[in-house]
Amino acid sequence: MAAQRSTRIRRRQQRSERHTAPEQTLSIRHSRARRAGLAIRRLVLGISIAGVLALGNTVPSVAPVGPAAEGDAFYAAPADIGEYRPGEVIRSRPVPAAGFAGSTAWQLAFRSTNSRNEPIAAVTTLLLPAGDVPDRPLVSYQPFVNSLGTDCAPSHSLFDGTMREAGALNLLLTQGWAVAVPDHLGPDSAYGAAQLGGRITLDGIRAVRQFAPADLEDSPVALVGYSGGGLATGFAAALAPQYTPELPIAGAAAGGVPMNLGRLANDLGARSNQLFGLGFAAAIGLEREYPEQISLDRVLNPAGLALRDRIDDACMDEIVDVAAGLSTAEVFTTPPADDPAAAPILRDNSLETFAGVPTAPLYLWHGTADMISAEPVQQVAARYCAAGVPVQLDLIAGADHSAAILPGAMRTLDYLAGRFAGTPPPENC
Repeated sequence: MAAQRSTRIRRRQQRSERHTAPEQTLSIRHSRARRAGLAIRRLVLGISIAGVLALGNTVPSVAPVGPAAEGDAFYAAPADIGEYRPGEVIRSRPVPAAGFAGSTAWQLAFRSTNSRNEPIAAVTTLLLPAGDVPDRPLVSYQPFVNSLGTDCAPSHSLFDGTMREAGALNLLLTQGWAVAVPDHLGPDSAYGAAQLGGRITLDGIRAVRQFAPADLEDSPVALVGYSGGGLATGFAAALAPQYTPELPIAGAAAGGVPMNLGRLANDLGARSNQLFGLGFAAAIGLEREYPEQISLDRVLNPAGLALRDRIDDACMDEIVDVAAGLSTAEVFTTPPADDPAAAPILRDNSLETFAGVPTAPLYLWHGTADMISAEPVQQVAARYCAAGVPVQLDLIAGADHSAAILPGAMRTLDYLAGRFAGTPPPENC
């Protein structure tokens, strides 16, 4: 693990050297300072304009660039990946459970399916609390990865100290529950491809339940996630009745969910926004997952092409820092939601417009002061309620995206305990 971590650090340093312009002397670490955001914006625009001037009046067409290749062979798909069943374990390994005292940790590579219905290899990390308890409850926890580099995936961040949500996992483990943490963005780190995240989440649960050393074959299952992780959680719940009807999903909890990607893009990009990079990164992730339908070359201006190249292998903090203060008009010639080719993809990856409906009880929470609008969350909850799904929706008064995390997470513990105990689910439909 130490050698692999050194390789990832060296790769990130090389990426930084490749992307950093000589004249860039300001620090981009203070992303919330307006001065830094404006300086970064001028830098990105300046590099792009200089490139255009050097080429005359031609704007280069730049092919989309994926993340740096994962150097660990554990993640690789075997040549016969198509012969594996969805959720079938390809290989497994024990890993040190640093930060999770008393727990045992495993990583499983398994077969899943991407949005083009092609077989892929995906990875989940399984944490088992102390004690030999067969068929203990299993929680699949989807973190908010919000990144474009494979070295930002949970299977790495869980153990290198960069996952902000690690403490929440310990809360689940202290309940005696097993916890699976999938790399739900997939092998190409396709951030924004929410249906893919749902499939990988469900196939990861299949893999864990058939993994003999874990003894979870008949375990009841719950799904949990916040923000981008909540989006993967929501899609897993909505896909499960058709995709994994055999899984005994007792309930799901998701908070701060961007239920409509097109609306999110508009909310983050209509004007200068410190979090603009997250919406922009989602466009890159969707381009990776749907290369035949989405080509950002058609809709990015020179500044946008430069920005895409700058963050093509970046983790969340870097993405936010580099694009702080930008807006859609500064990097796009056509907003993604207005692109005829992209619009259907945005709809297919938005829970508000996805036809699938969960059958498991659902707990949703959202801050009323969240930059991500609560209105689509209310619309989704109403539609699920009309279909007979028990939904409990909590709107956290006055809470923004960050402040809503803790109160909803604490309520989630009680909610999941009730679902595993088989008590009637609360609802306010």
